Amino acid sequence: MRLTPAVIRSKLGYFSMEIGLDPRIRTYSGGLGVLAGDTLRSAADLHAPMVGVTLLHRNGYMRQSLGADGMQQDAPYPWNPAEMLEPLERQISIRIEGREVRIRAWRFMVAGVTGHTIPVYFLDTDVDGNDAWDRTLTGQLYGGDARYRLCQEVVLGVGGVAILQALGHGPDLQYHMNEGHSALLTLALLQRQTRARGLRTFTDADVEAVRSRCIFTTHTPVPAGHDKFALDLVQQVLGQEQAEVLQKLECVHEGRLNMTHVALRFSRYINGVAMLHGEVSRDMFPRFPVNAITNGVHAVHWTSAPFRKLFDQHISQWRRDNLYLRYALKIPTDEIRSTHAEAKRTLVDEIEQRTGVRFDPDAFTIGYARRATVYKRGNLIFSDTDRLRRISREVGKLQLVYAGKAHPQDAAGKEMIRSIFEAGEELRGDVEIVFLENYDMNLALKYVAGVDLWLNTPRRPQEASGTSGMKAALNGVPSLSVLDGWWVEGHQEGVTGWAFGDCPGCDADTPGEIASLYDKLENVIVPLYYGKQEEFAHVMRNAIALNGSFFNTQRMLLQYLTNAYFPPDHQPAVPQPEAAPARG
Repeated sequence: MRLTPAVIRSKLGYFSMEIGLDPRIRTYSGGLGVLAGDTLRSAADLHAPMVGVTLLHRNGYMRQSLGADGMQQDAPYPWNPAEMLEPLERQISIRIEGREVRIRAWRFMVAGVTGHTIPVYFLDTDVDGNDAWDRTLTGQLYGGDARYRLCQEVVLGVGGVAILQALGHGPDLQYHMNEGHSALLTLALLQRQTRARGLRTFTDADVEAVRSRCIFTTHTPVPAGHDKFALDLVQQVLGQEQAEVLQKLECVHEGRLNMTHVALRFSRYINGVAMLHGEVSRDMFPRFPVNAITNGVHAVHWTSAPFRKLFDQHISQWRRDNLYLRYALKIPTDEIRSTHAEAKRTLVDEIEQRTGVRFDPDAFTIGYARRATVYKRGNLIFSDTDRLRRISREVGKLQLVYAGKAHPQDAAGKEMIRSIFEAGEELRGDVEIVFLENYDMNLALKYVAGVDLWLNTPRRPQEASGTSGMKAALNGVPSLSVLDGWWVEGHQEGVTGWAFGDCPGCDADTPGEIASLYDKLENVIVPLYYGKQEEFAHVMRNAIALNGSFFNTQRMLLQYLTNAYFPPDHQPAVPQPEAAPARG
């Protein structure tokens, strides 16, 4: 499947603070970045007219190491851009704190299934002529203090607009902000729109001209997750004129600039990343029309080698058109089971290599891999260790494998990891538990394909979407999850997986919710795995056919193209003439 030339009326600039394209390019921390990478892969598959923009992050996010007690230690995780990216000679400059800061770009070409490629630009301030501090601005993903973060967001938004123009991507671009980190690109567009008159002279028509070119996706369902900066810091970094304009546009509330409100104010299309998240976001931002496009994952990338081979044998068109995965319903269940067993052996070997622990390849293995933060409740399953032990002894042997990093400044998230290690010690001999450190995309592919059940335990409704369970589904791994995020749409009880906590009195963190989790394991899932393997294989096959065929970025991007980028009733405003590209 690819777009016809008639559909392509302009190009799209896709901006994201993090983009995950290759484990060796350490410019991502987790779900947001991996989603961005999957989106761009599907853009290449579909021949969509898209370019990606992000920061270089020379020191990566962080390297995680775990002590014997589970305490996380953080360290920089540097990588060499010259080994993976193409340096471009062209440079631009922008003003930060009154200084000229030079920016160059490195390019990576993302190849689609037909060989079509699209560029991704990694912005870099480690350039001769910049002062020492400015050279660090593209060094650390989600590092530093508020000043560092705001300056990074200026580089991404304002610098990204300038670099795309300098590289010849033209004045007709539409701009997609993947979360609010890049929202200052709208201020850069407004400044170009009013260049002949001065920024302070902007009119409603000028704002509308910018709005007609901008799309915003919000991923965060809780107010605390949105970037906010004190007004005096905004004045220091951006300058008085820009700060006054942002105030006039009602983007400053109680003395703080809210980056999400900047993006909301300037976007003609706004969406959440699941149907439920769209509802939550409309409640959070009642002044704005928030739509919903549910996230997906790149089907070819996140399907393990054994399942790729199986799909190639039975569904010849699945790589080109992911909807064909619906026909996985015709694959014999014994082939589903044997293919999963092959993927499971790969994970068992990986666990042994990393930890020295040899998992039983026949035992029921539960997987959990998420960012380690409190609301995701990675240790919820250990709320009643006596019952978990009894299930493993009397119903069927259990094994649990964990992975995920806590943000360096998230002490509570680190403590949650430590509590999982404690549970492992308490349950030793009855339930084998391992925690694999330094989770990345290479490990993730083995992980999501090799477990028997994907566990997801966020506190409702704080899961915007979640994509790990989608990756597992492509590999025939069903989910057990609370009804939040994408699982509200993907869940068919006993058909694609199972839900817990959806009963009267089962509110989050209550005894009823926890009992529901154990009841589902003890009375339904574990007996099915050990006693009715054919029925369990039917659930595995349904996960592929019903969830894998829909929850992918090919479907997601086609929805963006139809509903957000090129809706039939949208005629982009004709941009005003822009200044000549910066010389470098």
